[in-house]
Order: sequence, then structure tokens, then C-alpha cells
Amino acid sequence: MINVKIHQNHQQIVDDLFWIGQAKKKPENFKPLYEKYHEPIFIYVYNRMNDRDLAKDITSQVFMKALKNISSFKDLGFPFSSWLFRIAKSEVYQHFRDFPVHRFVNIDTHSINDFIEELNEELFSENDKKKLERALKNLKEKELMLIEMKYFEKRSHKEIAEIIGITENNAKIKCFRALEKLKYYFYLKKSL
Repeated sequence: MINVKIHQNHQQIVDDLFWIGQAKKKPENFKPLYEKYHEPIFIYVYNRMNDRDLAKDITSQVFMKALKNISSFKDLGFPFSSWLFRIAKSEVYQHFRDFPVHRFVNIDTHSINDFIEELNEELFSENDKKKLERALKNLKEKELMLIEMKYFEKRSHKEIAEIIGITENNAKIKCFRALEKLKYYFYLKKSL
């Protein structure tokens, strides 16, 4: 089973590198990469915006920048998607710098149930969900992003590291610290 997954991941990287090479020659060859990654990038952006039209606009900007800069893409052993997510992260941050508003955290029921285990909670009421939302608002932007990527989007530490430009070990440490801070605010508010 593991060998099959490794082979599939390797094949995806080979396919991406082929289309990247083709897109460097002719911009219209970027289309297969766009079609493959548009939805995951849109979801990533939308989960931070909660505004479908704005998420569409920012996603378009991500792919315009990717196409414009495809010639500078270098294979450093990370998936092409990580490069796109770094661009998306940058575009989302730029939007929030240009138009300061409160961040939105998209928390669905499935994500909450998975996250309960991290908080060591057995029962999670609707009131607890509201407390979690308040606790999330106490986190800094980067801490919130780490919590979202690790626990709600189910990204590996390696992928998080590549997206935000740090080492994998540093990503583990930062995710742990962000979770501990979130637990602090969750239990502080819960006891009040």
C-alpha cells in the first residue's frame, strides 16, 4: 500500500514537472496545472475569506502570478502545489494588509470532531464550538494559519514547512505551540 502511494506521488511530481517544462516554453501549456490545482487553491483561499467572489478573485491572482513566474520555478524536491500554496498565502496576507478585517475560520462539524481529540475533550457541545471560535480569534495570524493547515486542512508538517518557508522540525514546534496557546484560550474561556 505504501509503495503504491509513493509511486503515485512520484508520478504526480513527474507529471507536474513535465507540464511545468511545457508551460515554460508556451504559456498555454499551463492549463493542465491550472485544472489540477485550481480547486485546492480556491478552497484554501475561500476557507480564509468566507466570500466566494473574493476567493475567486484572489485565486485568479494566484494563478496569474504562477503563470507569470513559472519560468523562475525550480524543482527543489517539493511538490508544485507547495509553490502555489505559498503564492496563495502571500496573496491572502496581502489582501488582509490592504483591507484589514477580522479573519474568518471555516470550521465544519467533521473538522470539529477531529479537533476534539487534540483538545482531549470527550463531549463537544454547540456552546463549546462557540468557545473554540472565540479562542481561535485570540491567536495571531500565523498561529491561526498553522492551526488551520495542520488540524482543519490535515496538512503534514513537511507541507506546512514548505508553504511557509521553514524547516519541517520548526513547523512541528510552531504547530505544537499554536495548539497549546489555543488550548489555553479554550480552557480559560470555558472555565469562566
